[in-house]
Amino acid sequence: MKKYVYMFAEGNAGMKNLLGGKGSNLAEMTRLGLPVPQGFTITTEACNEYYDAGGVLTAEMEEQIFKSMAEMEILTGKVFGDLKNPLLVSVRSGARASMPGMMDTVLNLGLNDEVVEVLAKETGNPRFAYDSYRRFITMFGDVVMEIDKEHFDAAMDEIKERSGALSDNDLDSDDMKEITKTFLKIYEEIQGEPFPQDPKEQLISSITAVFRSWNNFRAVYYRRMHNIPGSWGTAVNVQEMVYGNLGETSGTGVAFSRNPATGENKLYGEYLMNAQGEDVVAGIRTPVPISHLHEQMPEIYNEFQNIADRLEHHYGDMQDLEFTIEKGKLFILQTRSGKRTAMAALQVAVDMVAEGIAGKEEALSRIDPNSLDALLHPAFKPEALAKADVIATGLPASPGAAAGE
Repeated sequence: MKKYVYMFAEGNAGMKNLLGGKGSNLAEMTRLGLPVPQGFTITTEACNEYYDAGGVLTAEMEEQIFKSMAEMEILTGKVFGDLKNPLLVSVRSGARASMPGMMDTVLNLGLNDEVVEVLAKETGNPRFAYDSYRRFITMFGDVVMEIDKEHFDAAMDEIKERSGALSDNDLDSDDMKEITKTFLKIYEEIQGEPFPQDPKEQLISSITAVFRSWNNFRAVYYRRMHNIPGSWGTAVNVQEMVYGNLGETSGTGVAFSRNPATGENKLYGEYLMNAQGEDVVAGIRTPVPISHLHEQMPEIYNEFQNIADRLEHHYGDMQDLEFTIEKGKLFILQTRSGKRTAMAALQVAVDMVAEGIAGKEEALSRIDPNSLDALLHPAFKPEALAKADVIATGLPASPGAAAGE
């Protein structure tokens, strides 16, 4: 029987073509003993066969998926769909070439009207439980059923206004319960059927949707721009949920092991406490620079710094990491080679050779020759910038400096 599903412990970094970039790196970090939540990867071959079969998962694929879920239950001590100790998962894409934001993700899968009550009692935090459920309803509706998110956002804004809440974090458990009920009603009105309560149905539908997102408009356009063949397909990663929205000792963030703009050997990124991954990039709240984590949770910061350094040495390149802190415990959800400016690429290459992390040829191979043109544009002198009056800051859309009146 052809193998379509690999537990993280079965893979490694050399299996990128089969497990995708995210899946192979999760497997490699698991092999290194880093704090990675348990999970498995459905291969890129399964994606191609999904399309060959007319856009459906074959019986063989489903059998292997549920067998792997059973293995996850053993590893985590939790049970998928259980009303005593439920296992909740994320379903995320992962092509062999990095395509950030182009395909779809579903978080908190496994929640339903009964499991959410169990989660509320189990954690002693009903606000967290219903916050997670309303997020799941939104993502499932958007990604799987293609319901416009504006329906959910408008309802959320209405309840926030009525409650006098300035941000999502100002909403209490009663507000979250009301939002969840409203979202369930919106889903049923638009779909003509209730929100699915069977976790197995939720799982298969979400995996199918992620495979389907390989050919969404964003992904196809990105592939054309970056010369990525459509025949590669995407892998799908199913992973145990860890929660950054479980209170003030939990959080989530993204960070580079070095500054991607300058190449400076210093952690660069941002995070939010009491939040889930999409909050960092959604603009709902303003993230905090990663340097603040050193003051807020010094042990977590030092552990993260050590992991980033270890991964740099292991891969011989600057890393782009995604992390979650759950009740004071750090988890790494992703690592990949970090994108960088031409200036940063040169600085990182020189520094990594000097630090003994990479050889000269390896370091040079990581510099995109096409990007070097950016270094030929005029630039401000550092001493001039130091004296300048700053009227606004932002990320540059193009290289070089400009002046005018």
